[in-house]
Amino acid sequence: MDLPESPAFRRTLGLGPAIIVITLFMVMPVLIMALYSFLEANPFGGVHWHFTTEAYFQFLFERDLLDNVVFNPSYLTIIARSLVLAAVTTILCLIVGFPVAYFIVRRPPSQRNLWIYLITIPFWTNQLVRTFAWIIILGRNGTIELPFRWLGILGTDETFGLMYTDFAIAVGLTYAFVPIMVLPIYASLEKLDFRLVEASADLYSNTYDTFRRVIIPLTRPGIVAGSILVFIPSLGAFIQPDLLGGGKKLMLGSLVQFQFATARNWPFGAAVAMILLGFVILCLIWYAQAARRVGLQGGVGVHA
Repeated sequence: MDLPESPAFRRTLGLGPAIIVITLFMVMPVLIMALYSFLEANPFGGVHWHFTTEAYFQFLFERDLLDNVVFNPSYLTIIARSLVLAAVTTILCLIVGFPVAYFIVRRPPSQRNLWIYLITIPFWTNQLVRTFAWIIILGRNGTIELPFRWLGILGTDETFGLMYTDFAIAVGLTYAFVPIMVLPIYASLEKLDFRLVEASADLYSNTYDTFRRVIIPLTRPGIVAGSILVFIPSLGAFIQPDLLGGGKKLMLGSLVQFQFATARNWPFGAAVAMILLGFVILCLIWYAQAARRVGLQGGVGVHA
């Protein structure tokens, strides 16, 4: 039997397997999570199949012993901490990643693949193991404290207190995601015509103005893409807050993991996951609008 010659049918047939996989393994889990967020929690795990908005109500309010509704800012604090740490991580990754990408792109073409290879090596190691390494570095009598203790600057019972802080979480997140920042910026810098940089210098522009008015605008797509790729996983991270924050500095990702694995409150965990998904969607919308503005202003393509 001959297949129809319609181009639309052939496109649908070609995209069919991808659509099925995306539906089964991406869309369906999200729909199930959204459904669970509107169900009643079972104290022993799982759910009761009764529709309720209690999980979303619990995010902002709680009931006291007299069943009065009381505002609870605890989870808003977790949202604020997550947004701040994700933003700080993105900024730190940009500060570290841009010079690295610029350094790589200025190497001879024969050497660039080696440098990219070195950047991607950390991805070969499990993230849990890499995070444990920072416990040794930041912890008591660790790599940072030990030299100061040997020199007598730090007493036997004294410590810098670097572990189990927001600082430790930010360091762990930056270390984990900085390669993701380097790669899209490198992709944009690689397509940059450096004759424009030389022309800027010939026109008596100083280094700062050349960087601000030439390099940054032409590599903005890579910067925006790298920032989104770092910000979103940082927002939902749970390994670094658990290990480096000691479970005392919860972020949205670790809150979701805690609700499903320990508190056994599946609807509330699903509600937090949906709120996290909302933040991700907002970030993607902002990225799409930023990419569109860049395209309209200069016709510069977006390289993710």
